[in-house]
Amino acid sequence: MAKKILSTPIKAEDLEGIKIGDIVYLDGHIVTCRDVAHRRLIEHKMELPVDIKGGAIIHAGPIIRPLGSDRFEMVAIGPTTSMRMEMFEKEFVEQTGVKLIVGKGGMGANTEAACREQKALFAVFPAGCAVLAATQVEEIEQAEWRDLGMPETLWVCRVKEFGPLIVAIDAEGNNLFEKNKVVFNKCKDEVYKEIASQVSFIK
Repeated sequence: MAKKILSTPIKAEDLEGIKIGDIVYLDGHIVTCRDVAHRRLIEHKMELPVDIKGGAIIHAGPIIRPLGSDRFEMVAIGPTTSMRMEMFEKEFVEQTGVKLIVGKGGMGANTEAACREQKALFAVFPAGCAVLAATQVEEIEQAEWRDLGMPETLWVCRVKEFGPLIVAIDAEGNNLFEKNKVVFNKCKDEVYKEIASQVSFIK
């Protein structure tokens, strides 16, 4: 199967046929955008200083090395737990038009609805690969909301084949983590019954 590479700006039709569990990569731009940026947009009604319509964000607080003359180098960019953004994500996607959200762990019903209604994807970057991810950042082109400090600044990164990104929620709202929970719980129940029958003599 050919490597699936999404390029920003991403259109809804670019996401057709992509299903949960698929692996995609990203060319173009991705913006670090986590807790405070979501709160500023949704709770404080502050417009984002970066246009991410058709774009991509990553829930990450990266490690950045200043190079002087307002230039920066990406040292590590590991995603943070995405569930912290769950309460904001539906409105965030509606207001910004972002098409690809990258993070860590699962997300819930708000994000499912956002992806289904606005035709977007939520994907996870494999854990423990923050330094690898940094090598796929060709340049940090822009840094906004620097008053928030390094982890919360909006770092606008130009990337090449950023990934692998595992699709966790597709544009139909299907959720890989929730689907897997059903399978895991079924297996757990079967194993529990087997073990319980073997140790029933223990009171």
